[in-house]
Amino acid sequence: MLEVSTRKVRGFTAKMADEIRFIRSWAENPLTTGAVSPSGPDLTRRMAAYIEAERPGQVLEIGPGTGVVTHSILERGIGPERVIALEYNDNFCRLLRRRYPDMQVVEGDAYRLRETLADVPAGSLASIVSSMPLFSRPKEERRSLLFQAFELLQPGAPFIQFSYAMVAPIALEPGVFTVERSGWILKNLPPARVWVYRKTV
Repeated sequence: MLEVSTRKVRGFTAKMADEIRFIRSWAENPLTTGAVSPSGPDLTRRMAAYIEAERPGQVLEIGPGTGVVTHSILERGIGPERVIALEYNDNFCRLLRRRYPDMQVVEGDAYRLRETLADVPAGSLASIVSSMPLFSRPKEERRSLLFQAFELLQPGAPFIQFSYAMVAPIALEPGVFTVERSGWILKNLPPARVWVYRKTV
């Protein structure tokens, strides 16, 4: 019983530490962090559920922060050696490398995705999961990020993005790509939903 209680205390302490890291990062640069606290488990599991685990190839996570979505990706059955985590914040990069030593962590700018991940072959990724604060950037930059992602993804593979907004973070272009949205995930604070983009083959 004492061991279980100790684990709960450690888990609570780690969660509080992550909350503090997020608040500090958001206060220092709200445009790159985009959220005051990490995403909740209902949202992270919903995002990971859209990953096509049966596809061969690596899974790219953009903007992993402290790794809450990463945890759900690994729970989905994706081995850490298959995951590339692209993070802009150097403090989060160091944290991710400690927590997930078998995962490739890349420090860089997702809005220059093809340059940042120049060693990733075009058309090789099985899925991309993004926690980027897209609405903090102009729509042209959001669209550019999506099309750079499509270059890296296998045909028909998903680009998975969450948002707190009522509208799609990247507007639909019929005949160019499709977009699917989840219902509202009300247990997340604030409520969010997941948008899944696929290039039209």
